[in-house]
Amino acid sequence: MKNLKKIKGDASFRNFFRKKNKNNSSIVVFAKKEKFQNLIVYDAINKILNKNKILAPNLHNENYEKNYIEIQDFGNKTILNALVKKKDKFLYFKKVIKVLNKIQLIKDRNIKNFKKKKYKLPSYNKEILIKEANLFCEWYLKLKLSKKNRFEFTKKYKVIIKRLVSHLKLKNNTFVHRDFHVSNLMMVKNQIGVIDSQDALIGNKAYDLASLIDDVRLRTSIILKKKIYNYYITKQKNLDKNKFKNDFKILSVLRNLKIIGIFTRLALRDGKKKYLKMIPYAWNLINLRTKDDRIFQDLKNLLKTNFEKKLNEN
Repeated sequence: MKNLKKIKGDASFRNFFRKKNKNNSSIVVFAKKEKFQNLIVYDAINKILNKNKILAPNLHNENYEKNYIEIQDFGNKTILNALVKKKDKFLYFKKVIKVLNKIQLIKDRNIKNFKKKKYKLPSYNKEILIKEANLFCEWYLKLKLSKKNRFEFTKKYKVIIKRLVSHLKLKNNTFVHRDFHVSNLMMVKNQIGVIDSQDALIGNKAYDLASLIDDVRLRTSIILKKKIYNYYITKQKNLDKNKFKNDFKILSVLRNLKIIGIFTRLALRDGKKKYLKMIPYAWNLINLRTKDDRIFQDLKNLLKTNFEKKLNEN
């Protein structure tokens, strides 16, 4: 394939290239590993988003046998890029919340992929949440604890995580992007485009908001976090605020434990050391959400015993 220029990738196994065409450009996505998820499912989710008037990359061409798809080019300007330069970040977040509200209204559960086969969105069930949170033990502990201490920690940790997940109150009935943060949102001609949607599931309404507000890639003040959260709440109808707040905190903690595990894996297995720099802020977010809430007491005690310095970092 001609006229390809490699562009910055992400935390997945995909490789991205910008292809120069006669009048425009497109993005070529290569994926040998996890090919079905990264090519077929990605396009299927994008079709659902576009069907519901949410801007997502359209498919231009596919060659699944040769491990690639060609999709619409949204350019280089992420919302993260825009926010770094803006003093009033809240204005951008209000626009993002509008997109999130539209996503959460999606009722589609099935779509035909480019192989003309039906793809059904899976459920973000408790087993998946627990498995993701356990990535913390599988990878991060290798860096920090002896083999004996890892075994003891993991045994207690798994019991605590299972109990935390059992405390979730809301039903799994909402379209969840699952990686909804400002690096996966693009500015496209004064509209916000959504990318990296291949992991979407039907899950808890609080998950994507937790992903957005407690994002390790963008440090924001507690004041701004509260403003975004409260703005989201004002746009909801028939929402049980107490149940939502409970789930928001639990899912934020579970997600950031998962992220510490994933970012450690990226560094150890894939040589992507840059992700280690974001782990301290993930600890900071865990500390923020577990503070003054008895539901997290067992988790806090376990983490404090083994990682007290991490929990006290700012």
